[in-house]
Amino acid sequence: MRRSPLFLACLMPTLALAQAAPPADKADLYDIGTAPSAARIEADVRKLVSFGTRHTLSDQTSETRGIGAATRWIHDEFERISKACGGCLEVRYVRGTVQGEPRIPGPLEVTSVIAIQRGTSDPDRYVMMSGDIDSRVTDVMNATADAPGANDNASGMAGTLEAARVLTKYRFLGSIVYAALSGEEQGLFGGRFVAAEARKNGWRIEAVLNNDMIGNSAGLTGVVDNTTARVFSEGTRIVETADEAKQRRFEGGEMDSPSRNLARYIDRMAGYVPNLDVMMVYRLDRFGRGGHHRPFNEAGYPGVRVMETNENYDRQHQDLRTENGRVYGDTIEGVDFAYAAKLTALNAVSLAGMAWAPPPPASVKIEGAVTADTTLKWTRPTAKQAPNLAGYKVYWRLTTEPTWTHSRWVGNVDAYTLKNTVIDNYFFGVAAVAKDGTESPVVFPGAAGSFGGY
Repeated sequence: MRRSPLFLACLMPTLALAQAAPPADKADLYDIGTAPSAARIEADVRKLVSFGTRHTLSDQTSETRGIGAATRWIHDEFERISKACGGCLEVRYVRGTVQGEPRIPGPLEVTSVIAIQRGTSDPDRYVMMSGDIDSRVTDVMNATADAPGANDNASGMAGTLEAARVLTKYRFLGSIVYAALSGEEQGLFGGRFVAAEARKNGWRIEAVLNNDMIGNSAGLTGVVDNTTARVFSEGTRIVETADEAKQRRFEGGEMDSPSRNLARYIDRMAGYVPNLDVMMVYRLDRFGRGGHHRPFNEAGYPGVRVMETNENYDRQHQDLRTENGRVYGDTIEGVDFAYAAKLTALNAVSLAGMAWAPPPPASVKIEGAVTADTTLKWTRPTAKQAPNLAGYKVYWRLTTEPTWTHSRWVGNVDAYTLKNTVIDNYFFGVAAVAKDGTESPVVFPGAAGSFGGY
C-alpha cells in the first residue's frame, strides 16, 4: 500500500527513536563512585590486624587470634551486611584440603568465604571482587609471629566488604560475588578452590577483580600518589588451544584477551570516581610475582589484579623491626584509607556497570579480507538474560593504540558493516548496551577475545 508523505514524515521520528542511542551515563554510577567510606574501611582493617596473624598455617580454633578467627569474622560481617539488605546475600564457606605442597607440607583445610548477590534476570552470570584473608612475615612458613598484614592484604579484604555494603543497596540483572580468599601467600589455594567450584557449577564468570594491596599511596621511591590505580591483565589466554593460537597469529588478538578488555573497561569506568586514573599494565602481574586472579585465568575466566600504583617493599613480607632507623613491617600506619576507598569505588562502579549491562556479545566474528569494508557479526542473548538490551556498539582502534579510540552505536542488530574501513588497519570489537546506557566490556572477534559461556 502506498503511504502518503505526511504519514512517512510522522513515522520517521518513531523509527529514529527505536534506533536512538541510549544515554551516555547512568547517574547511579556517580553515586557509587563516591559511596565507599574511608572510615568503614579503616575499622575493618583495624579489626583484621587485631587477629595478630592471619597466616594460612596459623591457629584455626582460637576466637581471637589466627586465620580461623579472622575467617569467621569475615563470614559474620557478610551476614551482617546481608541482614541490612533483607537477606540479599548468600554467604557460605568454600573449603579444600591441601597437602604435600612446598608451603603447606601437611594436610590442611584452606577456607575461603563467598557472598553472592543474585541477579534478577541473569543469575548464572557473575562478576566477582576478591580480597585475600591471609598475611605473612619474612619467613613464609612462620605462622606464629605477628603478621598484621594491614595493607597486604587487609586493605583489599576491607575494600571487598565495603563494596558489598555499597552495592547491596541496589539490584542488578547479573550476580555479584564478594570473595574472601585464603591461602594466597602459600600458593593461591583459596582462589584455586573457588575457581574449581565455579567450573563445577557452570558459572558464567564475566570478570574477576582481584584486589591485592589497595591502601599504600607512598612508594619506596618517595613518590606519593593517591590519584592512580594499577590494573594488571594477561595478554593471551593461557587456556588457548594450538588451533586458536594459529588463528591468533594471523588475525591478531595478543593484546585483546577478555582480561585485557576487562582492564580497558575498568579504565573507562574510572571516570565515575573523582580524581582517579587507571594505569593499565600489560602484564599478568608484577614482575615475577603472582596474585589470586591467576587461578581464575588458568580456569579460563577473565580476571585482573587491581592495586596501588606505588608500593613500599619495606612494608611487604617483613618481620616487624627497626634496623638502622629504618622501619619494616606491614602495619596500620602504612595504610591510606581515603586512597583505599577510591580503589574500592573503582571496583564498585566496574562491578555495577557490568552487572547492570547485558552480557557481552557471544560468538563475535569478523569478515573483510581484500575488501574496503569490515563486517562484524555476533549472537544476541535470550530476552530472559537481557530484558534491558538496547543494542550494540562497534569499536575500533589502530593496532598500535592501547585503548579503543572509535565507536559507533549500531542499534539492536546482530551484524554491522563499517564501510570504507579496511580490516587490515584496525582492531575491532563489539559491546552490548543496556537501555540505561550501561555497557558490557568490548569483545574482540574470535577465540582470542571471547568472554566464553554466552
